[in-house]
Amino acid sequence: MCGLDALTPGRGVAALLRDGTQAAVFLDRAGRPYVIGNRDPFTGACVLSRGLLGSAHGAPFVASPLLKQRFDLRTGSCLDEEGVCVPVFRSRIR
Repeated sequence: MCGLDALTPGRGVAALLRDGTQAAVFLDRAGRPYVIGNRDPFTGACVLSRGLLGSAHGAPFVASPLLKQRFDLRTGSCLDEEGVCVPVFRSRIR
């Protein structure tokens, strides 16, 4: 998908998957990679890669840069509105 040199810990980048889906790729400050869908389900804009990383109760999340809803990077679940989620993709560093 992308080289490790394209990632900055604590920030995201957008990537295009083979099927045309936009993904948001993150490397947390501990060096763990996360990949979720880049489309914000509340606005329809592909902006999650520009969101802010944080954690709540041990769950790493990205907060949308638009309306600030938080999405768990492990599960894709919205931490602020039950039943809303974004896709999560398998990630690894090689």
